[in-house]
Amino acid sequence: MKVFGFAGYSGSGKTTLIEQLIPRFVAMGLRVSLIKHAHHGFDIDRPGKDSWRHREAGASEVLLTSDRRWVLMHELRGGREPTLEEQIKLLSPCDLALVEGYKSNDLIPKLEVYRPAIGKPPIHLEHPNIVAVASDAPVATALPVLDINDPGAIAQFIVNHLRLR
Repeated sequence: MKVFGFAGYSGSGKTTLIEQLIPRFVAMGLRVSLIKHAHHGFDIDRPGKDSWRHREAGASEVLLTSDRRWVLMHELRGGREPTLEEQIKLLSPCDLALVEGYKSNDLIPKLEVYRPAIGKPPIHLEHPNIVAVASDAPVATALPVLDINDPGAIAQFIVNHLRLR
């Protein structure tokens, strides 16, 4: 399994770009999975639903399954958040695992998604694992700068960088 990440400030377009890249990777015959790091508490469950009630009652894990999908919810209950490496090991086998977030993890190659209009500085100077920048404006860097509006070229860059073909 090859792993490739996306880093950038909130509002830079990471999710939108990944959403455009996934179908391109799938069309290349790659099986793709994704890990998205959320900075705040989140819940995919709704109050009152059976699974929510079971978690509220104290269940450590609740596995919800149907004929279309399944999801495993694991409550940390005060325990530490798993590392990215631990999360990757939980994925089913795939060709490419994409990671959104984990900006401070310097163990996987990443693309910085950068929009100067957000008013924040680029982050690639602080993170040696950023291998390219996708932007909607020129960026002064020695790294490859990719047009954020050309997801086909970005997908090809990632495939080439990871030597997926």
